[in-house]
Amino acid sequence: MEKNEILLIHGKDYKKMTKELLENADMKADIPGIKARIGIKPNLVSPTEASWGATTHPEVIAGIIEYLQENGYQNLVMLEGSWVGDRTEDALLVCGYDQLSETYGVPFLDMQKDTSSLKECAGMKLKICDTVSTLDYLINVPVMKGHCQTKITCALKNMKGLIPNTEKRHFHSMGLHKPIAHLAVGIHQDFIVVDNICGDWDFEDGGHPVEMDRLAAAKDPVLTDAWVCHEMRYRPDGVPYVVMAAELGAGERNLKKARIIKLNDPLDKNMENAVEPDKRKIVEVQDAVEEVESCSACYGELIPVLDRLREEGLLSKLDTKICIGQGYKGKRGTLGIGSCTRGFAHSLKGCPPTTAQMYQYLKGYLDAKK
Repeated sequence: MEKNEILLIHGKDYKKMTKELLENADMKADIPGIKARIGIKPNLVSPTEASWGATTHPEVIAGIIEYLQENGYQNLVMLEGSWVGDRTEDALLVCGYDQLSETYGVPFLDMQKDTSSLKECAGMKLKICDTVSTLDYLINVPVMKGHCQTKITCALKNMKGLIPNTEKRHFHSMGLHKPIAHLAVGIHQDFIVVDNICGDWDFEDGGHPVEMDRLAAAKDPVLTDAWVCHEMRYRPDGVPYVVMAAELGAGERNLKKARIIKLNDPLDKNMENAVEPDKRKIVEVQDAVEEVESCSACYGELIPVLDRLREEGLLSKLDTKICIGQGYKGKRGTLGIGSCTRGFAHSLKGCPPTTAQMYQYLKGYLDAKK
């Protein structure tokens, strides 16, 4: 498989599709030796079943493991760290990765419990989990989905699961896009399998899955994300970290240089279900929020709560912006979410608060406006 190629396959048997995809890509020819230590990195952002549109389907990981083991590779590990506010070990159980580990004898390494070290990443020093440096070959298995702060998340942003929680918080204080781009240089992805089965095109944490029943294989993470931008109807230059990563030499962002190969010929009828960016749920509620350096877990939990309040006819009663993010530490205001806004007149504590806590708190605040 060439670096400018993106292979696509459609269907319902996700494990079989994955193995067929890897066979066509001839991934085994790219792995440096039969004894190579191979890391498989899914997206387990939170303890949410894959059908919800947030996490990597375990059938895809099963297909990757079977392909590798059938070709003689035995030194395999799965590795991931959920977002701040959720525990990886909870996601492991809910998403079925404990069963995968037991069935195939492949260890699952929790990056929230790993040590980390500062690494030079094209002029920016970032903390990266130490296990990453022990790998000979890294297979990234992101979910193609939307993100309430960066519009899209796929190959590049999925590497955030390989940094400690302290660094995840630091990313947001640095503006998110720039450190994601530099991380693309600090962590080399050897192969990418995109789970485009039913990712949520609005929220990173899922809830509104768009059924696509498709997988993609690629080797260039920047080109992969440029393709995702195109598929989700965003311009690549509208997602700054894609542009920045290309400028740092992490890959190619010009989709005209890509060679898209379809391994089967679907009707692509599900593309009709894709909502235009300016009509997506996040657009309808994000004007209610004023965020400064907010963590994905905090902001990502808030947006679906606001969507629920909108559907219940309560959001129209909001008389002030809801402030959220590290930028509000030590400041005063009217209404805030998260411990960073503890100085506000009305503030819900937590780092982050749960979805249920946010809903009950904001509902109470809005009900009081009657």
